[in-house]
Amino acid sequence: MQDLLNFLDRSPSRYHAVANLCGELEAAGYVRLYEGQCQPIVPGGKYFVTRGGSALLAFRIPRADFTGFMISASHSDSPTFRIKENAELEGPETYVRLNTERYGGMLCAPWLDRPLPVAGQVMVKQGDDIQERLVYVDKDLLMIPNVAVHMNRDANNGFKYDAKCNMVPLMGMGLEKGAFRAAVAQAAGCRPEEILGTDLYLCLRQKALVWGAEDQFVSAQGLDDLQCAWGCFKGFLAAADSASVPVYALLDNEEIGSGTMQGAAGTFLVDWLDRICAALGRDRLPAIANSFLVSADNAHAVHPNHPEYHDAGHRPVMNGGVVIKHGVRYATDGASQAIFTALCRKADVPVQQFSNRSDMAGGSTLGNISNSHLSLNTVDIGLPQLAMHSCFETTGVKDTQYLIQVMTLFYGSVFREEAGRFFLGE
Repeated sequence: MQDLLNFLDRSPSRYHAVANLCGELEAAGYVRLYEGQCQPIVPGGKYFVTRGGSALLAFRIPRADFTGFMISASHSDSPTFRIKENAELEGPETYVRLNTERYGGMLCAPWLDRPLPVAGQVMVKQGDDIQERLVYVDKDLLMIPNVAVHMNRDANNGFKYDAKCNMVPLMGMGLEKGAFRAAVAQAAGCRPEEILGTDLYLCLRQKALVWGAEDQFVSAQGLDDLQCAWGCFKGFLAAADSASVPVYALLDNEEIGSGTMQGAAGTFLVDWLDRICAALGRDRLPAIANSFLVSADNAHAVHPNHPEYHDAGHRPVMNGGVVIKHGVRYATDGASQAIFTALCRKADVPVQQFSNRSDMAGGSTLGNISNSHLSLNTVDIGLPQLAMHSCFETTGVKDTQYLIQVMTLFYGSVFREEAGRFFLGE
């Protein structure tokens, strides 16, 4: 559990999360590949590649005549507020605020009255080069202040948050123009004029923590979906070799539809599966037919104060095990449910079922989006959590280990489909 907490604390943005995982892969002997270079991919090799600094693929090649791919996909981004270019807003009076826009479908209220830093990536001009640099302004830099209840008597009777008004963070009073960019440049180790582009977001300085009368809960920023990202990653590293190629995918921009070059609607995953097949002289179609995708994105735990929001018979609980997600917006079907359930039983991992209440629409996941480019047997799963899309979410302490257990077995397995019969084994 402490490893997960440390990872969450070191990952205030999607860029930091990917950089942290890249560091672990390098320490484990994985070779970094670059999309614009022709580099060898050989049996026995261990590799990883990034796209846009916020998406990551890692894979191992056991042998040239591998059966197929065992893939997991999770996402690196979380709902937050993106800081616009020319962000400083002067006034009213001597206040200096920052202009932001909503990124994803977040809960607004939890962001109010919290000290907030800024994290992300900047592009810096260095000689003839433009370099990517991670930025984390490690300071209680901003706050989005509430309006006093005396001035808004309806504040506790339901309130509609206007992003351009109610959710604008305050930075200071009477500041020199360019103070924000100067703070970002200091964190990036450059001069303000050397910054040519930014991708910066609000985040929390509050550390991930375990809490409750018996320490049953963990709360942190970004649990959706860095908890699944971490659990799948640890399973990927721990898995034994098999006749399949294990592929770990961490994709970006799921919270805004995945329609980017580093998102699930892009070609990152399919490009590299094609590249692996080409490098090893394999026919792509049989390899894909004998492949399986676990789309891992957190699920809704039944709420202690609002159990009525859950469908009868589909009420996952925290610390109750991995959740299989069902519904028209998920990729799970009877076959993939059966295969993953059998895998969980073999791994001694409890399984729960989730379906949205029939009059409530759920969110999209990576499964169906990925399948628009790559037709795979796919199951949508997640770990149960409360306060999804809050800036500080809650899950159970046991469930990460459950995911690691089943993904360790998954990545060391071989999948085959023949005339409606399915085989999953070592």
